[in-house]
Amino acid sequence: MATDNEHIALMFNNIAPTYDKLNHILSLNVDKRWRRKAVKCVKNAISNIDRPIVLDVACGTGDSTIQLAKNLEHTRIHAIDISEKMLEIGKEKVENLKYEERMKISFTNSSAENIVFHDNVFDAVFVAFGVRNFSDREKGLQEILRILKPSGTLVILELSEPQNVIVRWLYNLYFKNILPFIGKCVSGNKEAYRYLQKTVEKFPMPAEFMNMLSDCGYKDLKHKALTCGLCRIYQAKKA
Repeated sequence: MATDNEHIALMFNNIAPTYDKLNHILSLNVDKRWRRKAVKCVKNAISNIDRPIVLDVACGTGDSTIQLAKNLEHTRIHAIDISEKMLEIGKEKVENLKYEERMKISFTNSSAENIVFHDNVFDAVFVAFGVRNFSDREKGLQEILRILKPSGTLVILELSEPQNVIVRWLYNLYFKNILPFIGKCVSGNKEAYRYLQKTVEKFPMPAEFMNMLSDCGYKDLKHKALTCGLCRIYQAKKA
């Protein structure tokens, strides 16, 4: 019987060829600006560290990994994802980078719940639009804590439901009716995008998620809303 992680990997393998195109269409390219802001948070967190090591968890097709490579000097970047097809596309993208950027990056097939690296390895961990897809959210956060160095930083970029009543109404109209339709037209997989919409709905509200991070052992917690609360950046450090 297939595990939750196997189901998730299969779904993302199926939508991998159209994943980037659809994300940019659905977000009107705002996702690129969100990533840049979050990568800047990672950059600031490791600015005083000599030759830092960064992990990109649930890296997908490598957009966030490439952003990290372009913006972080003298940094080694490891990227993991549960979907082999997503990683294949990420590797193809990296081949088009400048040599010095390309040599910073390595990809590994791994789930967030069982990260393949040793304890206390990374100065920072970045997760862009991936925490909501963890099959076991607390276990994934605890694994990230394990592989972070003492005082290492976790930066999470994640979609969220806006708290403004009018914005939330428009958001629900879009996510529940328009997004699955466009998803079916572009990728041929309507159910995958219904799943993605449900993961956003089920994701904890900011205060609840901050409590979860604290319970897992993180400190110095903070978060920032982007674009009327459609997306948020969370930051935390290893206690």
